[in-house]
Amino acid sequence: MRPTFRSALLVLFVLVLAACRANAPVATPPGPVSLRIATFNTSLYTEEAGGLLARLQAGDADARKIAAVIQHKRPDVLLINEFDFDPDGAAAGVFMRDYLGVGQHGQDAIAYPYHYLAPVNTGEPSGLDLDRNGRVATRGRERGDDAWGYGLHAGQYGMLVLSRYPIDIDAARSFRLLRWAQMPGALAPKDPATGEAWYPEDIWRQLRLSSKSHWDLPIQTPLGKVHLLAAHPTPPVFDGPERRNVARNHDEIRLWAEYVAPGEKPWLCDDQQRCGGLPEGERFVIVGDYNADPADGSSLPGTIQQLLEHPRVLHYAAPRSEGAVHAAGNSAANDGHRASPAHDTANFGPRNGNFRVDYVLPSVGFEVRDSGVFWPLPGQPGSEWLDATDHRMVWLDLANPDAPTRRD
Repeated sequence: MRPTFRSALLVLFVLVLAACRANAPVATPPGPVSLRIATFNTSLYTEEAGGLLARLQAGDADARKIAAVIQHKRPDVLLINEFDFDPDGAAAGVFMRDYLGVGQHGQDAIAYPYHYLAPVNTGEPSGLDLDRNGRVATRGRERGDDAWGYGLHAGQYGMLVLSRYPIDIDAARSFRLLRWAQMPGALAPKDPATGEAWYPEDIWRQLRLSSKSHWDLPIQTPLGKVHLLAAHPTPPVFDGPERRNVARNHDEIRLWAEYVAPGEKPWLCDDQQRCGGLPEGERFVIVGDYNADPADGSSLPGTIQQLLEHPRVLHYAAPRSEGAVHAAGNSAANDGHRASPAHDTANFGPRNGNFRVDYVLPSVGFEVRDSGVFWPLPGQPGSEWLDATDHRMVWLDLANPDAPTRRD
């Protein structure tokens, strides 16, 4: 059968259309961005109120190195531990403008449109004799021992969150005022000589659990809403045989384990008296310097495992660095450590050695695409910035499972 003129024309049209499509660029729908979340204890504190602001205004070499690390790794959401709090946020403003907003050590400037800071318990006078030395101190280091959290002035060792994405301030929760005694089964310190409670009952009932604060900050990200759970528990040292800081460190970490566990928790009330934990189905990332190593150091056995092994926390390979391995081999203090040195995040000097104490722990429902500890080997780019603080930035890249990933 001979083709008609109309059918021949139709065949020609189809051939031309196919040729055009073959030569056209293929459009690939973009995948969601990955979300880089980091924690960094920056040691940006001073012993006098207003001292950090003055230090930053004068131009500070260590702050420039800290800014260079942040600019180099460029996290989307960052918790900074040990950044002194001031009520008007002036120090944070100067740091973001004059340090992060200006390229440091060959890095590109970085801007964070959103940030969060709030009062902390460190240096806040309690009016009580918390160290049981027979007096309530109002100045000097004894003042720090009688503060709600150890500090030589109100706001020392504070916290600051920086974010590329909006923080829901109205929904934010702070647990700074939560009483330690409200936690069921709280590890109340005991006098080992007598077996009696170390704190008198009237003081124990007033003690605050958080040495700085515990924050739940909902952040609207390209991956959806993420609850940033930020804290900085007290070191489990600098106490006596009663080990009150060891007990407090354990229960400060336990607070987040309780917060993300299902069930009614009428005792778990925030500073605005909204009670209860994080609802099931909400996704979160726990961040901060928790002053607890999984296998070494002075914390109670199993302290950080309350988070690492929690059923709502994603199990993933611990962030690591080659620089930590090299540093561990240069100090005899690390010889008896049981944990892998590759996972260390802090260098506490030749007497104490190196430990893993800084964590970024996402909830189930995320996928970790990449992670690391910024601890370059000697001679590598950035190694000259490490002396600005005894901690290292820990970061990870999150994505929704099975989704293609790109970085903005």
